[in-house]
Amino acid sequence: MTPHTQLPLQAVLFDMDGTLVDTERLWCEAVEQVAGRTLTDADQPEVLGRPVEHTADWLARTTGASAADLAVELHREFAARVRTGIVPRPGALALLDALARDGVPTALVTASPRAVADTVLEALGASRFAVSVTADDTGRTKPAPDPYLAACRALGVEPAACVAVEDTQTGVSSAEAAGCAVLAVPSLAPIDAAPGRTVRDSLVGVTPAALRAMVTRERPYELRVLTWNLWLGGSEVDDHRTKQLKAIAETGADVVGLQETGGTAAEELAEALGWYHHRAGENLGVISRHPITARFGDPDVGFYGAGGVRIAVGEGREVDVWTCHLDYTPYGPYEFAFDGLPAADLIAHEGVRLAQMRDALGRIAEVGDDAVPVVLVGDFNCPSHLDWAGVEWPVTKAAADAGLRDSYREVHPDPVASPGYTWSPIHPVHEDGSGRDEPQDRIDYVLYRGLSVLDSRTFVVGTPSPWPDVAGNCWPSDHAAVLTVFVVPRS
Repeated sequence: MTPHTQLPLQAVLFDMDGTLVDTERLWCEAVEQVAGRTLTDADQPEVLGRPVEHTADWLARTTGASAADLAVELHREFAARVRTGIVPRPGALALLDALARDGVPTALVTASPRAVADTVLEALGASRFAVSVTADDTGRTKPAPDPYLAACRALGVEPAACVAVEDTQTGVSSAEAAGCAVLAVPSLAPIDAAPGRTVRDSLVGVTPAALRAMVTRERPYELRVLTWNLWLGGSEVDDHRTKQLKAIAETGADVVGLQETGGTAAEELAEALGWYHHRAGENLGVISRHPITARFGDPDVGFYGAGGVRIAVGEGREVDVWTCHLDYTPYGPYEFAFDGLPAADLIAHEGVRLAQMRDALGRIAEVGDDAVPVVLVGDFNCPSHLDWAGVEWPVTKAAADAGLRDSYREVHPDPVASPGYTWSPIHPVHEDGSGRDEPQDRIDYVLYRGLSVLDSRTFVVGTPSPWPDVAGNCWPSDHAAVLTVFVVPRS
């Protein structure tokens, strides 16, 4: 992509405390009240821009008091001050009004809890903001990129086409990690200028035109990663190769990790698409529109295992993409639903898959480079510890312990509201003829580290007919695929 491309300003994302309203002072007063002393410059990294729980943990370490009790006290002291002492920052309301006149949507993105944010929104006018994201709304808050990415997803905008307005280094780090341009207006601690970052003394005189000028920058590289179990190469469905190509085109995928390739699917799909490919044994493959610069793992891996590639996404940008397939037996959801096994037994029976996952993680670590992001996709044939209450499924937990995050759960953190089932779109009923409902579960994953997630979703074409009447299905698989859209960081 061309550097320094002019992007339209799609949205402006505002921090709250110290940026729109003068609550940093109120927060510091609340912390001093709870701590029983005056804060110093050395204390600021533990206080400014931090969620209540972080500051409570810090105070607990220095005072010996309960972190939970301190958090309650901090919430109480801060909320009392907010209700009586909100003062808009100079220029804040004028800028919000100007953006509204220009039709530019705005979001509130804060590390404060929802209760505090709603109090401030009521004072400022909640109608000024299309979206609000608080510490209660994401798994991680600032300085992680999650809050800003969540706001962009809710607005349906591209982070690089947004300006984040922040007053602390913690918030700046969060916004920049998400890929936003940043206008920094320091409140209590200085912030240095940097590429993609503008620093001003206040919001007075800031105009929508000035913010538009800040998104004259390089577009980020997006990478659309698909994981797909082809189901015996797709052979159970008529004209399966044509249907596979159509599905890949509909997803807009840039790279696809394949399982159950039937030996030749990766090569044949890549040839038809004009892409690059890697074949690992009779079951695994990776196809990519981006050049493959290295191949990893055992090229003769058996039916179960892992294989990977390094792809060159753009100048100075590389990503390692691994695909894996783990053994399907014994299958935990069957043991739970049909045999009534307790959690301890379910976990104990994961030994074969856990060994296969540890082997894959070891191979990834062996060839990994800290500067190169990693994506691990595949059919794990087991549920996630993020989905089941009371069952710490060890395979996905091992991946998490190795630093890999679950992209689908990053976007859809509630497994009840968004179960994300991938097994199985063609098996509503168990195929043994018993008439029992087939346990539906999420067993296909796109895991990652070193990237930012823009979106993630399951993917199926049409409404497939159930087994065994599948030959005419438009969807040539017994699994749903998973598509995740990443932002690849600049080198």
